[in-house]
This record gives sequence, structure tokens and C-alpha cells, in this order.
Amino acid sequence: MTELLHYPLLATIESPDNLKDLDTDQLILLAAELRSFLLETLNKTGGHFSSGFGTVELSIALHQVFNTPDDKIIWDVGHQAYPHKILTGRARQMDTIRLKDGLSGFPKRSESPYDTFGVGHSSTSISAALGMAIAAKEAGLPRKSIAVIGDGAMTAGIAFEALNHAGDLDANLLVILNDNDMSISPNVGGLSNYFAKVLSGKFYTTVKSNSKKVLGSMPSVWELARRAEEHMKGMVVPGTLFEELGFNYIGPIDGHNIPALLTTLNNIKELSGPQFLHIVTQKGKGYTAAEQDPTKYHAVQAGFYSQNNDQKHTHTAPAPKALSYTQVFSQWIVDAAKNHTQLIAITPAMREGSGLVEFSEQFEQRYYDVGIAEQHSVTLAAGMACEGLKPVVAIYSTFLQRAYDQLIHDVALQNLPVLFAIDRGGIVGADGATHTGSFDLSFMRCIPNMTIMAPADENECYHMLDFGFSLNSPAAVRYPRGNGPGKAINKQVPLNIETGKAEIVFDNHLAATGKNITIFSFGSLLNEALLAAAELTQSYHIKVINMRFIKPLDTDLIIQESKNTDLILTLEDNVIMGGAGSAVNEVLISQNKPICRCINLGLPDVFPEHATQQELHHKYGLDCAGLVKTIQTNVRQ
Repeated sequence: MTELLHYPLLATIESPDNLKDLDTDQLILLAAELRSFLLETLNKTGGHFSSGFGTVELSIALHQVFNTPDDKIIWDVGHQAYPHKILTGRARQMDTIRLKDGLSGFPKRSESPYDTFGVGHSSTSISAALGMAIAAKEAGLPRKSIAVIGDGAMTAGIAFEALNHAGDLDANLLVILNDNDMSISPNVGGLSNYFAKVLSGKFYTTVKSNSKKVLGSMPSVWELARRAEEHMKGMVVPGTLFEELGFNYIGPIDGHNIPALLTTLNNIKELSGPQFLHIVTQKGKGYTAAEQDPTKYHAVQAGFYSQNNDQKHTHTAPAPKALSYTQVFSQWIVDAAKNHTQLIAITPAMREGSGLVEFSEQFEQRYYDVGIAEQHSVTLAAGMACEGLKPVVAIYSTFLQRAYDQLIHDVALQNLPVLFAIDRGGIVGADGATHTGSFDLSFMRCIPNMTIMAPADENECYHMLDFGFSLNSPAAVRYPRGNGPGKAINKQVPLNIETGKAEIVFDNHLAATGKNITIFSFGSLLNEALLAAAELTQSYHIKVINMRFIKPLDTDLIIQESKNTDLILTLEDNVIMGGAGSAVNEVLISQNKPICRCINLGLPDVFPEHATQQELHHKYGLDCAGLVKTIQTNVRQ
């Protein structure tokens, strides 16, 4: 339980109702306390950093002005929602955030009534808020729905689909664009704050409404007044787009100026219909290192900051010796680009996370960041492939879900040579259910023309990417978050990879007695299978097979092994339903005769909670201990 002894104002905030008792000066002091508290907490736990520091004042103002949770606040993605969690009664639990059985790193409906919509993927807030606004209107309730969306999230098509729909309705919806693009900052200051107050005030909106009635009979006069209004708004920032979509555009205002926020939000609160407020903030506000490099401080590890050091000397944990799979991909794509001029890299706003920083710097003309637009990224790749280019789409497993139709219709149906480098496959850990990549093997293997591979180590990952790129058809290489087992990459000696062929990596038949056990391992859990085999080597005849391919399967080897074993285990970091183990079952059943027993090990039919990868693999029996227990329990002597 986190103590608040050093935060006298924050200690008084048990719910947003307490904010309404504070004056503006106290709210400004509260913002400073909140930032200090966030720094202290995240230094203990790690977590998302820059975004939350940028929304401290906005969070305070929203909860002070609106009647939450009756008025609904929907935070897009949720990276920026830590201040919101603190202000809604969870400050003393913040030292558990993203830890097993602790607070979620994202808004979560089951955690608090103030978390009105579960988020984790980008650009959903406007659609959800509009749905809530329509529901309130149908019920005759005066409550407001507020969507807080970042400038990056506005690049997604779903955001504009929702804006287009909302502008055509008379629902009480407020969209707040949290703009942290530094190039817009010069537009923010006293003048723009003044215009925002004017544009959101009762006098302006009353005049605007009455003028339309009075001047409506004189079209030329009304058109002149309308153009003058647009001109005034254009002096601040071009808001015409949102006006044309049917919103009343207000802003931009300084998102760190509490008095300006309070005045503007109180004015907007009295307005009906769709409203659009444009605020400008700074990621990492109040922490020098994060202000200078917000991307680096998007998320931090525990212990990143020492109070004995100046902020410029902040540190992170030393890099581990073993490469992460993301680093392997980064090496591969740079090497491959040097030899293949037709290689193009595409990412939907995940340059750093997917390992494309070095590529983007060395091959700027062959690098395309399309923004948070996963659907577009896949169809863009398809168009490139039609014209002889060889695109590589670097994408997280959980985000590829958003482009499923394009994967099927635009790439696979046309059998186009697009390589999907799928990061964060399987359990991801602290980011929890919204980011777990547990479905990709299931949803991809049912698609014709797809080749699907899962590497067991760093060297295999590097050479599988090379193999997938060489194919003249759609291919996917799917790998997990985090480090490999420490296998050195041998770039000079190509790995012997043959389509749909597996590799026997452990066989103790000469040294062991007892029942025959065969483990078909798909992907990065192979090392756990090898550890289990070594532990049981004196008790059973064990064979461990690195399957490499989920599609096409090595059906000949599966059938051969089924004839000579007492128990088959399939192992994958994917849901059991429809996954690689299910594919093995289909092969065994197709033999139309008695087969050996087969147990599928993978993720159950649940959305995994947030915890470390190790904790969750242990919980679901996917580590060495789980495998040993499963074998000992199911082998009948």
C-alpha cells in the first residue's frame, strides 16, 4: 500500500468529488504533487511514463468540471490514464500497477466505475464515447461523454469514421484532441487561450445561434458572417475539417494551463451537441529527460531514476547479453536491405517497438510509417507487391488483428509476396490482455496460401526471416516479446530450412527405458521442452521435435511419430483452440485408425491477466515444471 505522507493535497483526494473543494491555486499545487508521486511510483514499478506526465492538468480539470463517473471519460489507448487512476481512489494501489493481481496498466471496467471503457488498442475512444452519448440521449439523461484522443491516434481510420458519424447526430459528445506535436506549440499562448474562451462561451454560441435565425432570410449576409467565424477560428488553428464534420471546434489551448482548461471545459459543459476541443500538451511534462526524449520514456523499467542523480543522468537497467527477438529482426532487415533493393519496410506507427530505427535511418527512402493504420499498412504492402516490390510489414501480433480482412482479401487471396514480421506473439506480460498476441496462429493458419513459421531461438529467427522473404507468396514469422535463449546468430552459414519440415532436437532412445513420449514444440517454448526432457531422461524415452512450421505442417513426421509413441504433447504460446496443436490433432484424426494419446498445451480459453511472462507460462503449465507434471500425470506405466 503506497503511503501519501509527502503529498498533503493528494492524500485528501479519495474521489473526484474532493477536487471540487479545491480552488485553482490548490489544483495547480496538486498537479505538482501528482507528478512527483508518479515519478516515485513508476521508479518502483515501471510502466508508461511520458503520456501520463502530459495529461496531469487535463485529468484534474476533467474530474473537477464534470460529474464523473456519471459523465463518462474514455481515454484512448490508456497510456495516459495513470493520473486518472490516481484521482479516482487508486493512489494507494499504484505500487501494484502492471504487477500480478495489481492494477491494470490500462483503464479496465472491472477495476473501477470511473474506467468507463476498457482500452489498450488505439483510436477506439470516439466510437465508444459516441455509443455512450447515444445511449444517454435514448434514456433522456443529460450526461456528457468525453473522448480523450492523442494526435497519433487520430491517424486511424476508425477515429474519422466515428467523427463522421458523430457530426451527423445531436448527441452530447466532447472529443478532446490531446496534441503533443511540438511543432504546434508556438500557436499556444494567451491569444489562442483567449479565442478558445470566446468560442466556447455562452455569449458567442448564443449570438451564433440567434444570428443564424435572424440572418437566415438574408443568405448573403449570413454567408459573410459564417466566413468571418471561420476566419477567426482559422487564426488559431485550421479547425475547418472538424467543423465540416459537424463539430463545434474550439482551441487550441495550453493543456497545462489549469485556469484556461477549467474556464473552457465549464463553458463547453453548457453546450449541447458534438464539441471538439483541441489542447496542446508536452509528453513527459515536468521531467526534463522525458521532455527531451518522450519516445525513450514512453515506458520505463523500475529503478530508472535515482534521486541522488540529476535528471540528465537517469539510467535504465543494463542491456542483457542475449538478444531480444526484436533486435534479431532489426539486424536481419538491415542486412537484407543491403542485398535486396526491392525490400520495403512498413510499420503502423511502431518504429521503435518493432526494431526499425536503424533501418529507417539507413534506408529512409524505403521506409514507410503509415501511422496507426494497420489496415492501410497491409493493403499498401499488397499494392507494392503487385508492382514487383518485396514489402515487409513489421507489426505486433495484437495489432495485426485489426487488419484481418486485408490479410485475407488483399494479400492471401491474391497470393502476394508480403512478409509479416509479427512481434509480441504469445504472452507479453505486464501489458496484459489487450496486448497479448495469443490468437495469431489460430487466425492465420486457416487462410490459404499462408506460410507460417515460429522460431525457437535467435539464429532460427534470423534465417526464418530470410527464408520467408525469399518466398513468392505470403509468409509470416511470428516471435515473442523479450530475449531468446542466447543462441548466437551465424550469418555466414544459412540454416537448413525446408518448407514444412521439422527438426528432431532431442532423442534419448539409446539411453532410456520406459514409455515413449514425443513433444512437438512450436516456437520459443522449445527451450522449456528441452529442460523437461533433460529432467525426465532417466524415466522415459523422450523425443523433442522443433516443428518450425505451423503451416504447412510436417505431416509425414507427425504420422510417423504417432505410430511409435505412447503420448504426444503439443506445445505453443498461443490459444489451444484452433492453434498449432489443433493442426496436429487434425493430422492424427485423418489417419482413420487408432492413434496414440495427444495432449495440447497452450493458452486456455481466457484473456490472460497482466503478470510477467514467466508467471503466466507457469500458471498455464507451459514451463519446464508444467511439462514435467503433465507428462508424469498422463503417462500410465
